[in-house]
Amino acid sequence: MRDPKILPGAETGVTPEPLKTGIELLVNGERFMHTGDPDMPLLWALRDTLRLTGTKFGCGLGQCGACTVHVNGKAQRACLTPMKSLAGQHVTTIEGLANGDQLHAVQLAWIEEDVPQCGYCQAGQIMAAVDLLKRKPDPSDADIAQLNNICRCGTYPRVRKAIKRAAAQIEADKEAEKKAKAAEQNGGSK
Repeated sequence: MRDPKILPGAETGVTPEPLKTGIELLVNGERFMHTGDPDMPLLWALRDTLRLTGTKFGCGLGQCGACTVHVNGKAQRACLTPMKSLAGQHVTTIEGLANGDQLHAVQLAWIEEDVPQCGYCQAGQIMAAVDLLKRKPDPSDADIAQLNNICRCGTYPRVRKAIKRAAAQIEADKEAEKKAKAAEQNGGSK
């Protein structure tokens, strides 16, 4: 019989590996433990460690917006965000924006308005647009113009049209959901 005070594996001389400590966060709903350099920018953890390459490196200075992701639902530049600031946070990248196979309204509008040209900045543009629509469901042209994501191809007119289209779709979806709930409540009270 084995001595209960001896840990499994101890009798073979194998020492269990110690538990790793690090920075725990959620990325696109999945738990991730960053055990590397705490000063590493989120951008490189996403691209090099998690292989989520939709978030792009553009300038490394937080000015172009190609690396825009959401941290706790708000747009943030991944190239300037150190991993040590993300303990317990929720990060969403372009890969995590869709709900399963259902694209987000902004992603659909981007396709319908044929926004991308080279496409390099588009993930950051989409993430910034989603953030804007959360804050301002019916943004003005001036609101949209305040997005400071750079598009070297100059697709800004199509970006504006796509954001307006997505805003209208999100509002229509909300109205349809309200009507469906009301019909369910009215049908359920009989």
